[in-house]
Amino acid sequence: MESYLVSIIKQFEYYKSLGDKTFNQLTFDEIQWQSSEDSNSISIIAKHIIGNMLSRWTNFLTEDGEKPWRNRDDEFKDTYTSKEDLLAAWETGWFCLLNTLKSLKTEDLERIIYIRNEGHTVTEAINRQLAHYPYHIGQIVFLGKLLKNDQWQSLSIPKGDSQKYNDAKFKKEKGIRHFTDDV
Repeated sequence: MESYLVSIIKQFEYYKSLGDKTFNQLTFDEIQWQSSEDSNSISIIAKHIIGNMLSRWTNFLTEDGEKPWRNRDDEFKDTYTSKEDLLAAWETGWFCLLNTLKSLKTEDLERIIYIRNEGHTVTEAINRQLAHYPYHIGQIVFLGKLLKNDQWQSLSIPKGDSQKYNDAKFKKEKGIRHFTDDV
């Protein structure tokens, strides 16, 4: 189970990097763009992820993951005044999550924690968030790619480069590694 903890930290760091690389390609106006009044901008999606992270991972083992101070509905109102403000909040949310994960021990994985009074093992709670955040980060990346169109810099294997990528991978000796080790 020690490998699980190492692996999930790497997974979360990988998804954070996809968000980071998307933000790096966008202006603040692009981050705030909405296709309609009822749709979410990248800024709003990020605000929701940040609010969720702070609520879920603050005092993770000792308090319910839905904190009384969280106002989820406000997460869907864009209140950022600059890209720097958004990125500072983004870093705060990820710091909370990653610090908590790095503090966990193998024996914590079967402990019960609560989210809205529903019991989860620590492993289940981690898996729940490992599905939730990439779902939204995928939305961020998709919107970024849509906004940048042909100026988008690929975050994975660019179209047409699959064989080159595979050739490089198969030139390496077989070994146990995490797919994010050379990202």
